[in-house]
Amino acid sequence: MDNVNKLRKSLNSAANGSYKLSVNDFVIKAAASALRDVPDVNSSWQGEFVRQHHHADIAVAASTPAGLITPIVRTCDAKGLKAISSEVRDLVTRARANKLKPEEFQGGSFTVSNLGMFGISSFSAIINPPHAAILSVGTTESRLVLDEASEKGFKAVENMSVQLSADHRVVDGATGALFLKAFKGYLENPLTMLL
Repeated sequence: MDNVNKLRKSLNSAANGSYKLSVNDFVIKAAASALRDVPDVNSSWQGEFVRQHHHADIAVAASTPAGLITPIVRTCDAKGLKAISSEVRDLVTRARANKLKPEEFQGGSFTVSNLGMFGISSFSAIINPPHAAILSVGTTESRLVLDEASEKGFKAVENMSVQLSADHRVVDGATGALFLKAFKGYLENPLTMLL
């Protein structure tokens, strides 16, 4: 997450207060980009058949006084970080005020549930039917890793834990692993999400 944190800090500084990107905005964009790369995960179970979606319509788990709701950020694969950030803030604000329209929380193709801001390192989220998968996102933590280039032989890096829960009628373990590999690649090199 070191590269995401550096890019986020740089973009937020350049914004001069006109927007403020969160880590979750990068997570959503990375998930959308990975769904584009591994379209089998961007699918849903329809009872008798699997529907593969053309766009990454990502449901974002949000806590409200009435309970959990998942407003949907449509076509995340075609949006930039600033647009995703603005839309997430708007949807979550209106969800907490109980002002979402049904079409703003029904449907979608994939779910992201992030408990990192609560200091939770990892958890298993339950799939939001008919989605085929949900990504559980934990907090970012400093860890020591070997580094032969360092005089000490190690360095501290920022790591984030994620877990993918998948409906195996649609997404098997190998396909889920391909998605996670693509997702990880986008977070390790976040500039590739901007292309």
